[in-house]
Amino acid sequence: MKIKWLGHSCFLLTSSDGVRVVTDPFNDQVGYKVPAVEADIVTTSHEHFDHNYVQAVKGSFKHINKPGRYSQQGIEITGIPAFHDEAKGAKRGQIVIFKFTVDGLSVCHCGDLGHVLTAGQAKELSPVDVLLVPVGGFYTIDADEAAAVVKALQPTVTIPMHFKTPPIDFPIAGVDKFLTRMGGGKELGSQELELTRDNIATFAGVIVLSYE
Repeated sequence: MKIKWLGHSCFLLTSSDGVRVVTDPFNDQVGYKVPAVEADIVTTSHEHFDHNYVQAVKGSFKHINKPGRYSQQGIEITGIPAFHDEAKGAKRGQIVIFKFTVDGLSVCHCGDLGHVLTAGQAKELSPVDVLLVPVGGFYTIDADEAAAVVKALQPTVTIPMHFKTPPIDFPIAGVDKFLTRMGGGKELGSQELELTRDNIATFAGVIVLSYE
């Protein structure tokens, strides 16, 4: 499986069979280049402009934006409800956390998670091989809360997302505080990471993908 970071919370997951999943595509208000990408499956965690711009995605794709269990082209998907804030959605509403099983690996995309996971949510999502987690705070969980999510799910690989980088002007923190909180990490120097059941242990820990 290839995991490519397209900026913000948008990733392209590509299976060994070539099935493509895009998560949380964004529009041109975010600051990153709007991804020109083709997909077979698109998931959107909630209806905010920086997570639901499916118009950017090309191809005849299945759009999934609600909790439930789905099976598409050999990829198993589970969506569970969560909140965009610590007040049970009173401030920013609900989101969906999506877990994908691709090539025998489980990938959890937290969307704009705004609270530490409940025990029930952690149990439903586990086990997780790769965790895609927001770390920038303000609109989502911050570095400390993201670390608590990592502790709850115990992924092999953690990839931070939704943090401040030069192209964006959101009032969110950069990735450094999360790296400090986690005791370090590895900046890959690439947008893309290829993982298999055989090699995932060599990438264990926090991996920061680059935006190009």
